[in-house]
Amino acid sequence: MRELDRLAAEGRGAADSVQAMYAEIADSLADGSLSVDALEDVVRTLRDDAARKRAARLRAYLALNSGLSPEERLRNAAARLVAAHSDPLALAAAVSRPAFAAVFTAHPTFALASHVYEALEGLADTPDGTLPTLKTHRRSGPPTLADELSAATAAILRGRNALDFYAGAILREAAKRWPDALLAPAPIILSSWVGFDTDGRSDIKWWDTLRIRLALKRRQFERLSAQIRPLLPKNTPLARKIERAIEIVRMQEAACPHAHRHDPQDIATFAKALVSHHGDALTSAAETLPLFEDALAKLDAPARHDLLVARAGFLAHGLSLAHIHTRLNATQIYNAARTRLGIEDDPAIPSRRRVVLTQINEALDTLTPLPVDFGALMTEQSSAAQLMMTMAQTLKHIDSETPIRFLVAETESGFTLLATLWLARLFGIQDRQIEISPLFETQDALEHGEVLLEEAFRSPHWHSYLRANGRICLQFGYSDSGRYVGQIAATNLVERMRLRTLALMKKHGLDDLELVLFDTHGESIGRGAHPFSFADRLAYFSPPHTATLFEQAQIRVREECAFQGGDGYMLFGTNHIAEATIAAIAEHSLRDLHHVPPDPIYDEPDFSSDFFSTIALSMTGLVADPGYSALLGAFGPALIDKTGSRPSARQGDGVTVARITHPSQLRAIPNNAILQQLGWYANTLQGLGEAISRHNEEFEIYSQNSARFSVALDFARQALAHSDLGVLRATLRLFDPGTWLDRAAQARDDETMRRFMDLSKGLEDQEFWRRLPAMFRRLQADHLKLRMVWRDAPRMESDEKLLHAIRTAIIQTIWMISTRIPYFSPRNNISREAITAMIVRLDIETAVQRVAQIFPLGGDDIDGIDFHEPAAPRESSTFRREHEDIIQPMLRLFALLREVGVAIMHRSGAFG
Repeated sequence: MRELDRLAAEGRGAADSVQAMYAEIADSLADGSLSVDALEDVVRTLRDDAARKRAARLRAYLALNSGLSPEERLRNAAARLVAAHSDPLALAAAVSRPAFAAVFTAHPTFALASHVYEALEGLADTPDGTLPTLKTHRRSGPPTLADELSAATAAILRGRNALDFYAGAILREAAKRWPDALLAPAPIILSSWVGFDTDGRSDIKWWDTLRIRLALKRRQFERLSAQIRPLLPKNTPLARKIERAIEIVRMQEAACPHAHRHDPQDIATFAKALVSHHGDALTSAAETLPLFEDALAKLDAPARHDLLVARAGFLAHGLSLAHIHTRLNATQIYNAARTRLGIEDDPAIPSRRRVVLTQINEALDTLTPLPVDFGALMTEQSSAAQLMMTMAQTLKHIDSETPIRFLVAETESGFTLLATLWLARLFGIQDRQIEISPLFETQDALEHGEVLLEEAFRSPHWHSYLRANGRICLQFGYSDSGRYVGQIAATNLVERMRLRTLALMKKHGLDDLELVLFDTHGESIGRGAHPFSFADRLAYFSPPHTATLFEQAQIRVREECAFQGGDGYMLFGTNHIAEATIAAIAEHSLRDLHHVPPDPIYDEPDFSSDFFSTIALSMTGLVADPGYSALLGAFGPALIDKTGSRPSARQGDGVTVARITHPSQLRAIPNNAILQQLGWYANTLQGLGEAISRHNEEFEIYSQNSARFSVALDFARQALAHSDLGVLRATLRLFDPGTWLDRAAQARDDETMRRFMDLSKGLEDQEFWRRLPAMFRRLQADHLKLRMVWRDAPRMESDEKLLHAIRTAIIQTIWMISTRIPYFSPRNNISREAITAMIVRLDIETAVQRVAQIFPLGGDDIDGIDFHEPAAPRESSTFRREHEDIIQPMLRLFALLREVGVAIMHRSGAFG
């Protein structure tokens, strides 16, 4: 591959290296000179090399190669934090309010088997270790909710251990100056929406949410019990209280309904278990404060320190291992308000927005709270009302003190915020108990988000809610924004939205409130997470320039970021890795905002506006291009294993293939994962060439002199290192019917010619080739503009190109094997054409299942059985040849194709 790359680079007439390589591999598979066994060995070698490099990158990403250990970094951060305050009261006030939260989400990025994640994490932690030799790195099946919870809980526990170390370091430093100070440090906290995010999920029922919440409460008590057991006798009031709470919560957890036990009597039994044991189960962490004080007074200094650490972590997270985020779509909120209030106008229509805002404010004026019990919860049909009732019951019976974040996806109107507040108050939730947070992720929401906020700020009810709650919570998404306007442009929109929020807070006299800024970026460049350094990632979504403006306005900001799915949990994969992650967060939270060097990019707003707008406009045009939808839908999610519980795209009936006619029909993570697998990160690169060519000189200046602009270009650097037009071209040529007609013309026999022609016809029926060439030229033209100016921009390495070439060869081989499926008459809506369409789109498992039904292996094994008469000739009615020569080879090659996908994912470092 390297030699082919060299020839292609040196000679204008040289063949494209990827196409030349994949043709050689495909021909070798066809003539038998290359066995599938040997190709599997090659793929495993490339995959394992990529995996080792991925582990090394994770180690470097968290600065584990630096001269300081994570423990030393945490101790240094603690010393800086304590030294920054002149008296213990100021320190206590500062450390008792979190400056940062790490949020664990269940985004579908569980692409690897659990033991593979553990192996990578172990290798990143201990680089002289070895990567086990495994047949596959793939999961055996999609993750279940239980799998997600298990992985998230393990990561959270390691995070809590790291936070305890940091709290202990703070307490030691404080004790050097103020020995008698009683602190409960909580500068960083953990949150989770695993099991509580019901947006787009049907596998989480209300009883699942409550059972998971009870489990987190139990685990919090068990963790505290393990911490105090070596410090306190069993008969102390604190120890007895915690042990009794564990006993009761276990009983409540066992009584909780589940999928196979949720009839009215079961729910009534569960209700009794909750309602009857408030005192013993505890419903507020504050109830333990007198017990802690009593225990602390009887301990010597070392034991007192350890108990203060345990107390700090317990109080910081309330009656749960982590704070809780629920999430719902704005449409579901609107439907609940429409049904209960009779509001018929659509708040998305600007001309009707004033009407619905008036109606919802009037509803808040006259609201009378309703009682909530489990009978009402059981019979409620509205998903929004049901979730709010579940929260109400959680706050009544499980933890009444710790507020619950309520994230509202696709918020595009102030009406949504007011309707959410109305629904919360309707079910008796106090304003201080719920943190309502709009999610800004669409282009419209990010460009006009200040209108949304102003609509809510003008309401006296929202104003009073914010005052009672004490904070304004905003969430920024990098899913839809990145894939519709381009990742680099999206982040610019997010920063603009933050600055507009600052202006609105001043305008409405809300600048004395805390502002929570939650960025739900992922672990890959396709979703807003910086690719090279975790420290740069933290600075990227919270630029020093913007943070300084909030500091100067004396607005206290809590930053939050998401750690998404399996990939994100790797940053808490071992205790050592978790400490490095928390150390980076601690260092980020303590950055000096009083001496931020000027960045010239902020002095040229016209350049920034035009540069990023050019990217957004170009990406918007690409999204509207039918060829782009054809590209995403050609193979679609078939290139990748299912990595979560939500469907990747609209589902077909299993007989016909659902066509993707617009990118919106794919979810964001598979959208990005498909681009990664196709070898062209369009969501990061499209429009960049046009923007650079419009600002040739400015690009050179700012890429060298602006830290903000340079860190944005890091996304492009990573994307370019894993993108190659030759890779994409090789895939697109597979869909050209003419490619196969040319092959037919060169065939040596009529049977081979017929197969090539059948494949050509099948591709002609799909009509991909009518749309793909123009779209490819759009990508190519923009990229040529980029290369004309940014001549030293990164390129894909030969090893990664080889992986793409192998997969393209595998696809060709699968297609050619499929042409050997015998003719059959249509049956049960299954035709030969339908099977061809499935195989062309790599829906191999469904196609094989259908073929196996038509050509069953069948037949009973009767060899050696005596039927007590002379044996008659046996006529075999099985289709053993079809299974051995067609079905089994196709399945084996398809499994290898997916393994190549895992290797490519290791190269890029994350999924989607």
